[in-house]
Amino acid sequence: MEPAALGKSESGLDFPEFFETEYRRLAKALFLVAGDPSEADELAQEALVRVFERWDRVRLMDSPTGYLYRIALNLNRSRLRRLASRMRHPLSLSEEPDPSAGVEARDEVRRRLAALPRGQREAVVLIEWLGMGAEQAGAILGIEASTVRVQLSRARSALRATVRTRDE
Repeated sequence: MEPAALGKSESGLDFPEFFETEYRRLAKALFLVAGDPSEADELAQEALVRVFERWDRVRLMDSPTGYLYRIALNLNRSRLRRLASRMRHPLSLSEEPDPSAGVEARDEVRRRLAALPRGQREAVVLIEWLGMGAEQAGAILGIEASTVRVQLSRARSALRATVRTRDE
């Protein structure tokens, strides 16, 4: 790879620095969205590979980080569509699923987030976990900021309800 491909952007950020800054944060956010650490890691790696492939253009964007998160969330949506398709068209109906397959950590936060609809979960992760504003989250998700705020409000209400139910 030529040094120019890894060159610094006008803002002074080169890809290795971008990677170091964003990888762990992205993987953690994707864990909250996907619910599985290995899936989150694979999605983070794939998203960063795609950003690297386009780094000469991405580094000039107003928000390379926003672009990275948009790619990662789109990759997760594609993964969910593939899984849904596989569920509709199983390879063999005679095979019993392995009871130990898919056993995941029983972390209370992950379970509560996983119970939320996708849009609400994405809003919570981007706003509460990553500290983005509604405008930036909306740009990443491809929806209006007001829609992000509605999703976040509904998610908070649902999470409060699960806490009240548990405490009763």
